[in-house]
Amino acid sequence: MEFSELIKTATVESVLLSCAGQPAVKGTLCITSHHLLLSSCPGGEGQPSAVELWLLIRNVDAVEKRVQNVGWYQPPRSSGSPRGNRLAGSSGTITLRCKDLKVLQLEIPGMEECLNIASSIEVSRAGVQRVGRSRWLPTVFALGLPLTWVNTQPLGCVCTGHPSCQTLWEEARMGFAERTFPAFLQLCSAVLQALSSVDSVMMMYPFFHRPQSLRLEEGWPRLPIEQHFQQIATKTTQWRLSDVNQDFAVCPTYPPAVIVPAAVSEETLRRAARFRQGGRFPVLSYYHTRNGTVMLRSGQPLTGPNRKRCPEDEMLLGSVLDEGERGFIIDTRSAQTAKQARMTGGGTEPKSSYPQWKRLHRPLERGRPLQESFIKLVEACNDASLGMDRWLGRLGGCRWLSHVKAALSTACLAAQCLDREESCVLVHGAEGTDTTLLVTALAQVILDPGCRTLKGFQELLEREWIQAGHPFHLRCARSAYSHARLKQEAPPLLPFPAKKKLSLLFLDCVWQLSRQFPFSLEFSEGLLLTLFDNAYASDYGTFLCNNEKERCLCKVKENTHSLWAWLDQPEERKKYLNPLYSPNLLVIWPSVEPQSIQLWQGMAGAAPGLSQPTWTACSSSACFPSCSRTQPR
Repeated sequence: MEFSELIKTATVESVLLSCAGQPAVKGTLCITSHHLLLSSCPGGEGQPSAVELWLLIRNVDAVEKRVQNVGWYQPPRSSGSPRGNRLAGSSGTITLRCKDLKVLQLEIPGMEECLNIASSIEVSRAGVQRVGRSRWLPTVFALGLPLTWVNTQPLGCVCTGHPSCQTLWEEARMGFAERTFPAFLQLCSAVLQALSSVDSVMMMYPFFHRPQSLRLEEGWPRLPIEQHFQQIATKTTQWRLSDVNQDFAVCPTYPPAVIVPAAVSEETLRRAARFRQGGRFPVLSYYHTRNGTVMLRSGQPLTGPNRKRCPEDEMLLGSVLDEGERGFIIDTRSAQTAKQARMTGGGTEPKSSYPQWKRLHRPLERGRPLQESFIKLVEACNDASLGMDRWLGRLGGCRWLSHVKAALSTACLAAQCLDREESCVLVHGAEGTDTTLLVTALAQVILDPGCRTLKGFQELLEREWIQAGHPFHLRCARSAYSHARLKQEAPPLLPFPAKKKLSLLFLDCVWQLSRQFPFSLEFSEGLLLTLFDNAYASDYGTFLCNNEKERCLCKVKENTHSLWAWLDQPEERKKYLNPLYSPNLLVIWPSVEPQSIQLWQGMAGAAPGLSQPTWTACSSSACFPSCSRTQPR
C-alpha cells in the first residue's frame, strides 16, 4: 500500500502557518508521502511574491490538534450525502512539534479538514511502520506478545527471516516457553530494535531525493578507515588493516575493515570478539603522533559472575603495550553499574588478567536519565511564562549542562592519558556504541588539529560515529516531544523507550569547544546545527540505518546521496566556515568549571532572557524557512 492511499486530505486552501519569531504565511497546504508543502499566493497577505515552504514529515516528532466549535460538528452520514452548512464556521489548529525542536502551528478552516490533515500527517509520519506491521504481527501473536506492547514500540516492520535476528527470536521463544516473562519481554524488545527494518529505511525520502547538482557516487567513495590507516602506516609498523569482519560475521556493528595490532592473528581476533559484547573486540580509534600512544575502543568483556577469562583478549590488549608500560581502561559506567553488569553476563577487565592496565570509572549517564534531562531542558526553553529565577532553577534541575561537563571531563581524561601521561587508553562502557564513541571522538577533537578542520571533522564523524556503529536510526527515531508524551501514556509495567541523545551531547560539547577556542575550529556553529537536523531527518543517506551492515543490505550508498557531497560544494561549504579560524597545532584543553559551560542557544531554542536564533533559508530536511523560496533539492 502506498502512503498516498492513506492520506485522507491532500490539499487545503487558506491555511495560516505561524512560528514564534517569524512572520505568518497564508496559502495552500499540500501533503505528499514525504513532505508538507505550503504555497502562498503572490502578493497575498502581505507577501511580496509567491513563497513555497517545505517540511520533511519525518522531522515531525509530535502532532497536536485543537478544534473550535466542537458542538457544531456533524459526523459523516452513512449514506455518503454531504454534510449541512453547520460545519462551515468551524476551524482547527494543528501544532507540529519537530525533532529539531522547532514548533509550528497550522490554522486550518473547517474542522473536518483539520482532523483529516492531522490524521494524514500522522499516517505519513508512521506510514512505514504501519504498512510493514503485517509482516511481523503474526509472529508476535504466535509468541503471545500483547498488541498493546507492540504499539508502544517506535520501530519499523520486523521480518523474522532476517539473518541477524533468527537467534534472538529463538531466545525469545525459549523465554516465553519457560514463562520468564520479563526476560521474554526484554528479548522481544531486542529483536524489534535490531530489526528496524530494511523495508522501512528504503521507503524514506533519501531514496527518492535526486538533486541536480550531485551524482549518486559523489561523497560515498570515501574510505575513512583505510585513509586513517594510511596516515598511521607512514609513522609506525605496529598496526595493520584487518578484513576479518569483511562479511560482518565477527561483529555486525563494525565496518568491514578495522585497525588492529600487527602481531595479532585473525583467529585471535575472532576468539576475542566472542568475549566482548556485540563482538566489539578492541580496535584502534586514534594514533597520537606526538608520542606514539594509541586510543582503542571496544564493548565490555563478558566475564560474567564466574569471572570468565579469554587468553586471546588478554593477548590482544597485551600486544598494545611494551614491557613495563602501563595503560588505562576508561569505563564510562560507575563501579556499581559495572559490578551489576557482571551478574548479568557482562563485567570489567580483572586486574589479575590485565596487570598492565589500570581501570578508571568515569560514569556518563545514558538511556532514560539522559533522555529525561533533555526533555526537561526543552520544556524549560519552551515555557515563556518563567521568570529569570524559575528559569535558572529549571535549567539547573534538568542537569543537561552537568552531562556536558561530565562528557568533556572524561574526554579530557582520555586526552591527558595519551598526551601527558604518554599511556595508551582503552575506552568502553557496555555496548560500546554510545558513550564510548562520545569519549573517543571528543578526545580526538581536543588532541588533533586535523579533526578541527571542516574536512577532518566530517571524516571523524564518518569514522567514529557512522562506521563505528552508532545506531542513528534507532536513537533518532524520536526526539523530546514524542518521548514526553510516551512517558505520560506508557502503561505502568512498560517503560517508555528511552533513546540516548549521545550524538546531540557530542555536538553540544563541540560547540562548547568552539566557544572557548573561537579561533581553533575551522567550522562554525551552523555546521553543528545542520548535523543535528540531518541526524533526525535528512534528504541524504549519511545517517540512515544503525551500522554498516544494514547500510549494505539497504544499498544506501548505491541509492542515496551523501550529505558530505552536498556540504563540500563550494557554495555550501562557505556557509559553514568560521571566519575567525586560525590553525592551531596545539592541544586545546577546555575548562569544565561551572561558569565555563553555557547553554547552547542554537540547539535549545528561545528561553526567557535569551535571544531567538535567526532563521535562514534551509533545505527540506529542516523546518519551514521564513522568507525565501526553497524547494527540495
